[in-house]
Amino acid sequence: MSRKVVRSSKFRHVFGQAVKADQCYDDIRISQMTWDSNFCSVNPKFVAMIVDASGGGAFIVFPLGKTGRIDTSYPTVCGHTGPVLDIEFCPHNDNIIASGSEDCSVMIWEIPEGGLTTPLTEPVVKLEGHSKRVGILSLQSKLMSGFKEKMASLF
Repeated sequence: MSRKVVRSSKFRHVFGQAVKADQCYDDIRISQMTWDSNFCSVNPKFVAMIVDASGGGAFIVFPLGKTGRIDTSYPTVCGHTGPVLDIEFCPHNDNIIASGSEDCSVMIWEIPEGGLTTPLTEPVVKLEGHSKRVGILSLQSKLMSGFKEKMASLF
């Protein structure tokens, strides 16, 4: 006596839809550098993504409503000498973002109110003291950074 077993799934009637082109970000050269962190960060005003850059690390920050093709000459935030590994927006100020890099530093940046119109090369604060690359950031009321030595720093 054989019984036919049918697997029941609560997702059997769920169907996805493709996102429309006018709701996507297109032609962004996302960094190939992998780490256990996020390649992007989002807040109510901006989207930030780590991108490939020659001569060091960089990321782009553009307004949340700017969808479609992002020009390759779009201004970047570039001040690190090594690839950027993690970025994190401040939850209390939408214009503040922190970045951690392979150059053993953490930088705090202030994004202009309307977004970037020229490349941003000078951070508000540069935090040094790590002996290895900074791979993970958490920015709440304080900034915590984790690095390759399996240690964390609190600023």
